[in-house]
Amino acid sequence: MPTDKNRATAAAILPLVGGPDNIASIAHCMTRLRIGLLDRSLVDDEALRALPAVLGVVEDDTYQIVLGPGTVARVTPEFEALVEEGRSGAAAQPVTAAELAAQGAALKEARKARNATPFKLFLRRIANIFVPLIPALIGCGIIAGLNGVLTNAGWLPGVVPALAAMASGFMSLIAVFVGYNTAKEFGGTPILGGAVAAIIVFPGIAKVTAFGLELKPGQGGVLGALAAAVLAVHVEKWCRRWVPEALDVLVTPTLTVLISGLATIFGLMFLAGEASAAIGTFAHWLLAAGGAFAGLVLGGLFLPLVMLGLHQALIPIHTTLIEQSGYTVLLPILAMAGAGQVGAAIAVYYRLPRNGSLRTTIRSALPAGFLGVGEPLIYGVSLPLGRPFVTACVGGAAGGAFVGLFNQLGVAFGSTAIGPSGWALFPLLNGTSGWLATLAIYAGGLGVGYLVGFLATYFFGFTRQMLTDLNTDPHPTPPPSPAKEPALT
Repeated sequence: MPTDKNRATAAAILPLVGGPDNIASIAHCMTRLRIGLLDRSLVDDEALRALPAVLGVVEDDTYQIVLGPGTVARVTPEFEALVEEGRSGAAAQPVTAAELAAQGAALKEARKARNATPFKLFLRRIANIFVPLIPALIGCGIIAGLNGVLTNAGWLPGVVPALAAMASGFMSLIAVFVGYNTAKEFGGTPILGGAVAAIIVFPGIAKVTAFGLELKPGQGGVLGALAAAVLAVHVEKWCRRWVPEALDVLVTPTLTVLISGLATIFGLMFLAGEASAAIGTFAHWLLAAGGAFAGLVLGGLFLPLVMLGLHQALIPIHTTLIEQSGYTVLLPILAMAGAGQVGAAIAVYYRLPRNGSLRTTIRSALPAGFLGVGEPLIYGVSLPLGRPFVTACVGGAAGGAFVGLFNQLGVAFGSTAIGPSGWALFPLLNGTSGWLATLAIYAGGLGVGYLVGFLATYFFGFTRQMLTDLNTDPHPTPPPSPAKEPALT
């Protein structure tokens, strides 16, 4: 049973991260189980990496176990249940002041990120707002692609309107979800954030005139919803400080929606609309004018952005582009970085035939790499080796240049959702030149990324000294002991 498998995975992970009493927090994103730890020293990294379901581990502000898309969403609830069972089943023990102090110190350290700059913390907050929306974006994006195929082929005309409603319903209300998640992330009441953001998509907003301009439903999109919800949080917190407790339940939500709503209608919608239009115009101009060069830069720099966590800044941009044109033109180009990474890993595999440990890691991580999950290859192979990480970026740049060139030639296309990459992006592709041309160009870009990443790594990814040092098995199998001669009597 799949549930048994997921529970077995969770049960295997739990003791290796110090047991239920060492867990401060549990969350997950698209590919990673994110755990807040009380005592980092209790974690057995090597044993975790050796688990069949674990694709890699990453340490940042939380301890992150890479399980892959789909799997992580199924394992996380089982892991949470096991932690809760472990805590509730433990006999209550008196806690000393020293133990409480030690736990407090551990919690404080667990909350510290080694590179927690204000900018990176802000990006993580942005990611926390948009990442929960990705499953719906993927599902609706695939349905939109299927609907496009049926429309172009003239098949099942009675089903097409139903599929169009399924694909477009979520996107028509995405601002509400963004507002809800934003308020939740910034410490406000989530439903008030959603209520203020709902003003943006309400059809009746078309009857409102602001500064002589007629507003349009959806104007400002997710950026407007983000700004409106942040403002609502600040208004709500101000009200909580100054409104008497007896009147709080009536006055605070009313003032929050009223003040934030007026600011949204008579300011934020216009400003966010202009910003959204500028983002869309710039992205399409960049590829139409920059072409191969723009693709080269974007594809070549994406792996370093992922390594530094700065790729999270692109999530609102992708979402804005999907809102405007139905797809983001940037994602297929950025996905070429993963192709360069796969090609580099294959080259490492063939250049180090005697390093059984590294070759085993590559064999286990490559399937996920082909599907766009690059962390196991980044953190387990190319980044620790150094030069192969650079040559992987070269492969990504070449693939990005290939796709960018065709954008410049007029074959523009993108992804109808964010999250997937690699081969998993095929069902989400859409463009202006037909489905077959779009698939062919994207497949060609992947092929170029694989090939250039492989060749660059094979010929330039190692120095002679690196080959000498690495082309050995760090855990060789010991030779069998020679049979003892029978004792003479």
